[in-house]
Amino acid sequence: MDDSLSALGEQDGWKVDEFAARVHYRGADDHYSIEFYQPSQCVLYWKVKGDGEVAVPVGRNTVPTPLRDRVRQDLAEAGIAPEIESRNL
Repeated sequence: MDDSLSALGEQDGWKVDEFAARVHYRGADDHYSIEFYQPSQCVLYWKVKGDGEVAVPVGRNTVPTPLRDRVRQDLAEAGIAPEIESRNL
Protein backbone atom coordinates (compact mmCIF):
# COMPACT_ATOMS: atom_id res chain seq x y z
CA MET A 1 0.00 0.00 0.00
CA ASP A 2 1.25 3.47 -0.89
CA ASP A 3 2.32 5.62 2.09
CA SER A 4 0.02 8.46 1.03
CA LEU A 5 -2.95 6.09 0.96
CA SER A 6 -2.08 4.89 4.46
CA ALA A 7 -1.83 8.52 5.58
CA LEU A 8 -5.26 9.25 4.10
CA GLY A 9 -6.63 6.32 6.08
CA GLU A 10 -5.44 8.10 9.23
CA GLN A 11 -7.60 11.15 8.45
CA ASP A 12 -10.89 11.46 10.32
CA GLY A 13 -13.46 9.03 8.91
CA TRP A 14 -11.40 7.65 6.03
CA LYS A 15 -11.16 3.87 5.57
CA VAL A 16 -8.61 2.21 3.27
CA ASP A 17 -9.36 -0.89 1.22
CA GLU A 18 -6.36 -2.12 -0.81
CA PHE A 19 -5.88 0.61 -3.46
CA ALA A 20 -8.70 2.99 -2.49
CA ALA A 21 -9.96 5.03 0.45
CA ARG A 22 -13.53 6.05 1.29
CA VAL A 23 -15.18 8.49 3.66
CA HIS A 24 -18.82 9.29 4.36
CA TYR A 25 -20.12 12.79 5.08
CA ARG A 26 -23.55 13.95 6.15
CA GLY A 27 -24.79 17.47 5.53
CA ALA A 28 -28.08 19.03 6.57
CA ASP A 29 -30.11 17.05 4.04
CA ASP A 30 -27.54 15.20 1.94
CA HIS A 31 -25.29 12.22 2.49
CA TYR A 32 -22.17 11.60 0.39
CA SER A 33 -19.65 8.84 -0.03
CA ILE A 34 -16.31 10.05 -1.36
CA GLU A 35 -13.77 7.67 -2.83
CA PHE A 36 -10.11 8.25 -3.66
CA TYR A 37 -8.48 5.76 -6.04
CA GLN A 38 -4.70 5.70 -5.69
CA PRO A 39 -3.81 4.00 -9.04
CA SER A 40 -5.69 6.58 -11.12
CA GLN A 41 -5.23 9.47 -8.66
CA CYS A 42 -8.88 10.48 -8.83
CA VAL A 43 -11.75 11.30 -6.48
CA LEU A 44 -15.33 10.17 -7.06
CA TYR A 45 -18.41 11.54 -5.32
CA TRP A 46 -21.52 9.48 -4.66
CA LYS A 47 -24.78 10.85 -3.29
CA VAL A 48 -26.31 8.35 -0.88
CA LYS A 49 -30.09 8.04 -0.72
CA GLY A 50 -32.53 6.71 1.84
CA ASP A 51 -31.20 4.05 4.17
CA GLY A 52 -27.76 4.09 2.56
CA GLU A 53 -28.35 1.14 0.28
CA VAL A 54 -28.54 3.29 -2.86
CA ALA A 55 -25.78 5.60 -4.08
CA VAL A 56 -25.44 7.36 -7.41
CA PRO A 57 -22.34 9.05 -8.81
CA VAL A 58 -22.61 12.82 -8.99
CA GLY A 59 -20.61 15.54 -10.70
CA ARG A 60 -18.31 17.72 -8.65
CA ASN A 61 -20.29 20.81 -9.57
CA THR A 62 -23.25 19.39 -7.57
CA VAL A 63 -21.19 18.79 -4.41
CA PRO A 64 -21.22 21.58 -1.79
CA THR A 65 -18.04 23.66 -1.84
CA PRO A 66 -17.30 23.15 1.89
CA LEU A 67 -17.28 19.38 1.35
CA ARG A 68 -14.95 19.65 -1.63
CA ASP A 69 -12.68 21.93 0.43
CA ARG A 70 -12.61 19.34 3.21
CA VAL A 71 -11.67 16.56 0.79
CA ARG A 72 -8.83 18.68 -0.66
CA GLN A 73 -7.62 19.43 2.88
CA ASP A 74 -7.65 15.73 3.79
CA LEU A 75 -5.72 14.87 0.63
CA ALA A 76 -3.13 17.57 1.31
CA GLU A 77 -2.64 16.42 4.91
CA ALA A 78 -2.04 12.89 3.60
CA GLY A 79 0.63 14.13 1.17
CA ILE A 80 -1.61 13.76 -1.90
CA ALA A 81 -1.78 16.69 -4.33
CA PRO A 82 -5.12 18.38 -3.48
CA GLU A 83 -5.67 19.52 -7.06
CA ILE A 84 -6.40 15.93 -8.11
CA GLU A 85 -9.79 16.39 -6.41
CA SER A 86 -10.94 18.34 -9.48
CA ARG A 87 -9.46 15.88 -12.00
CA ASN A 88 -11.91 14.53 -14.57
CA LEU A 89 -12.08 10.85 -15.35
